[in-house]
Amino acid sequence: QVQLVESGGGLVQPGGSLRLSCAASGSKFSIYTMAWYRQAPGKQRELVAKITSLGSPNYTDSVKGRFTISRDNAKNTVYLQMRSLKAEDTAVYYCNLHPPAGVWGQGTQVTVSS
Repeated sequence: QVQLVESGGGLVQPGGSLRLSCAASGSKFSIYTMAWYRQAPGKQRELVAKITSLGSPNYTDSVKGRFTISRDNAKNTVYLQMRSLKAEDTAVYYCNLHPPAGVWGQGTQVTVSS
């Protein structure tokens, strides 16, 4: 079972940037499609971005042009570079396989506020 640990969140002003990291355990990381999800207060968890084993990315419309997902299979790590952050990006961000599998990590809080 893959274990996931997210990091890199924090408080940032509108227009700012953050880079999230997700460290995964397990020897089969490189074959999985990985994804970032987020859950804002009072809302359901949503898919933000995903990346295939070969590095092909896909984004939800609201983050296209602002977020970049990437992966380093040698480090079993997936990243989410977030730029031009908006208040509506405020959420707890999680990584997982796509489709999701196993137990979710603790997530990392991203707060966009002036």
